[in-house]
Amino acid sequence: MAEESNQLPNLYALLIGIDFYMPNILPDGSRYKSLGGCVRDINHVEAFLKDTRKVPETQILKLTASVNPDQPDQEQPVEPPEKLPTRKNIVDSFRKLGEIAPKGAQVYMHYSGHGGRAKTVFPDIKGVGEIDEGLVPTDIGTSEGQYLRDLELAQLLKELVDKKLTVTLVLDCCHSGGATRGDAEIRGMNVEDDKPLKDTFEFVAPLEVLAATWESLTGAGTRGLKAGGVPESRDYVLLAACRQNEYAFEFPFNRETKEKNGALTYWLLDTLKQPYPGQTYKDLFERINAKIHSQFSTQTPILLGEGNRKIFGTEFGETVNTVTVMQVDFNAEAKETQAVLAVGQANGVSKGAEFAIYPRTTTDFTKKENRIAIARIIQRGSTQSLCKLEPIQGKELKVEQGDQAVQISASINLVRKVSLFHQEKATPEELAQSNLPSNKLRPEIFERQDADLEAIKNALPGNGWVELAEEFVSSDDDAGIDYIVAVNNVGEYEISDSSGIPLKNINPPLKIDDSGAPAIIVKRLVHLAKYKATSELDNADTDSPLSGKLTVEWLGTSDTFEKGDPIPRRNQLTKFTDASKPTVNISEWVFLSIRNDSSQTLNVAVLNLEADWAIEQIFPQKQKFWTLEAGKDIVMPLKASLDGKGNEVENTVKVFGTLDAADYQVLELPSLDQPMPFGRGTRSGNALAAILGAIDNEKPQTRKLTLGASPSTEWTTKQVVLTITR
Repeated sequence: MAEESNQLPNLYALLIGIDFYMPNILPDGSRYKSLGGCVRDINHVEAFLKDTRKVPETQILKLTASVNPDQPDQEQPVEPPEKLPTRKNIVDSFRKLGEIAPKGAQVYMHYSGHGGRAKTVFPDIKGVGEIDEGLVPTDIGTSEGQYLRDLELAQLLKELVDKKLTVTLVLDCCHSGGATRGDAEIRGMNVEDDKPLKDTFEFVAPLEVLAATWESLTGAGTRGLKAGGVPESRDYVLLAACRQNEYAFEFPFNRETKEKNGALTYWLLDTLKQPYPGQTYKDLFERINAKIHSQFSTQTPILLGEGNRKIFGTEFGETVNTVTVMQVDFNAEAKETQAVLAVGQANGVSKGAEFAIYPRTTTDFTKKENRIAIARIIQRGSTQSLCKLEPIQGKELKVEQGDQAVQISASINLVRKVSLFHQEKATPEELAQSNLPSNKLRPEIFERQDADLEAIKNALPGNGWVELAEEFVSSDDDAGIDYIVAVNNVGEYEISDSSGIPLKNINPPLKIDDSGAPAIIVKRLVHLAKYKATSELDNADTDSPLSGKLTVEWLGTSDTFEKGDPIPRRNQLTKFTDASKPTVNISEWVFLSIRNDSSQTLNVAVLNLEADWAIEQIFPQKQKFWTLEAGKDIVMPLKASLDGKGNEVENTVKVFGTLDAADYQVLELPSLDQPMPFGRGTRSGNALAAILGAIDNEKPQTRKLTLGASPSTEWTTKQVVLTITR
């Protein structure tokens, strides 16, 4: 049974999840279709708040609209009317939250559902022809149904802030849409609705009040929107699923059950379950952003407001959640020691999750040397899970019933899943259109599609890094599909991410008739798998003394700096127009700051994960690492460059810091289709070297990479994204 050292009775929540949308029609004939993971999102958030944060049920307001799987043609959700997320119920619940939460309390609101766009009903405030963005209630298709628009949402948030409540809002939705391939769905529509207001319609406040609130937030601008339809404010924290004109995906992260979750909610909960002292919303965001953007290239989360505020406020002490070891046995058939932990699906954990085991007498779980084993879930139950025990380096594997476990991280998938996607044949009506839908094929391409994908299937076996998702289903397959291979309408093979969006910079295009094309596609998939392994490499062990101690940030740009000049002071640099999307022109220099906030000297190296799928160590260039003393920082000038014909690329810079020597050059990759180096650098000396070497192997020696098994090596990593434009 989970235990917790502190409770949070001063936390109140409003949770809204909408899977079922009543029949509706939009101006272009499309509709807000029902979703599959929003109510599950809310149920998981509710379980986290109750089980981990110990929030009483009386302090949680919940509105959901569920689909009845036994009645797919239903016209109403399964919940009673008073529990449905209609516009009226949502507004009333916002206000009730403000009534039940006392002054100084934390209030947390989480919305999972469609986001929408409509012609503004506030032309005197925003201007004629502008757009309202907002949340889409379940009853949007009824005569009374209307959006909860951005001005109204901003007003409801202001009312909570005015009551001296500490406000956090999470919006797992978007305001764009499109066709997808595979199992991913988009939470939004790319349509501007023009549904008129009824004469009896009432806004959440008088127009003059809405106007004053909007002007105070946007500086009298017309739109001023940056995320989820809500303007930025220093009075609350807003975490939104994506930027404007991007997609918010829901995806079956668990391949065993095929159950979908919103990408933002999934990684939000995954990160919240791995807290560390002093963790802020900015720390939370950085990990979520890295996880989501590596899987869904067209989804970039946004953090607005008080990002430096500690999660759920500053007045709460450290919380250490432990689970009990219920049983320990040696499995003779598997030739391994296994344990049963009192944690399961009800607690939101999944297969592959790792726990550090401590003796039952332990009171200080921050000392890593107290660990006696690492447990990894191999079979998950509802409240208990079977784990494989792995020894701590230099210690005897001796785990007993009653010992305590603390979740540290999930393993990194080394073996990636690829799905071969068979697209549909275009209808005569679709062929008559100027542009075919992206998931439909011309007849001549459709007729040979099966044979072309079969050639990829035949080329896959033996590579070690990627395997066919449809054929290999094991106990560790909860991570889902990583890549989709399809044939497009110009007769080319296309590699997409798990949402079905074609990956950028996969060049040159490969025709299905090109000699050796299937083998080249497999080589590209192997390259992408290794790139992704490095991108996702993260030490999420919150007990590490280095956790949260490496600060990496872009400072600004300069168009006058020249190589050899002194590093400009921060106030001499040009600030980024959008701090959430640092952008530099190829004519400019950009400056990266790395600060060692720990009490120990770190060995630092910087890798550039380039847009053409290459990985290069860019600092230091003539040695393996740079020694950065405790409390010191270093500022690096970097010259932006942009190859090829594109006008914009996105690069990720990943910074590693470790107490021991490490050779990060083993992670370097050439550009796509160039010869792949293997077996570089050292393979012994410490656990981090073994981790880096595992990614460098020609074939992985294990399906998952365990990060927590050694107490001897302390390391950390941070990554930041930079957009380069012409």
